[in-house]
Parts: sequence; structure tokens; C-alpha cells
Amino acid sequence: MKESKLLEMQNKIDAMTRVLQQLINEVRQLRDLSIGTLETIKKMPSYKKALDKLKADVVKKVKEPKHFETVEELQKHKGKNHVG
Repeated sequence: MKESKLLEMQNKIDAMTRVLQQLINEVRQLRDLSIGTLETIKKMPSYKKALDKLKADVVKKVKEPKHFETVEELQKHKGKNHVG
């Protein structure tokens, strides 16, 4: 392989490495922000009440019958929930 082609490939790999590192840093920042936000919300007086309401809403939604517009939607849903 030509040296110029190898250098081009190396430059592309270096660029991708920099991009990936930036993405890792941003994900780390988002994680820290999310944790900080959650911890702040937990200290609010109505946190427990809001959490209980969310739990009740999830339970209610799970128990609701599902309605599908098309056969494809029904088959897609069955495919996602099929265990076996």
C-alpha cells in the first residue's frame, strides 16, 4: 500500500479518535448533570408524592388494553413481547 494512502488512513483514524473522545467527555458531563439534577429534585418537598404518582401512572398504563390501528402494528407489538 502506498505511503500516502497509509498516512491518509492514519489521519482519519486520529480524527475519529478525537471525535470519540469528545463524545465520551460529553456523555460523562451529561451523566454528571443528570445525577446532580436528580439529587436536587430528591431534596424538593413534593418529591415522594410525585414519585408515587409516577409509579401509579406506570402501573395504570401497563394494565390498559392496547389498541392497534393496523395488523402490522399488532404483529410488531407481539414480536417485541414474544418470549421464547
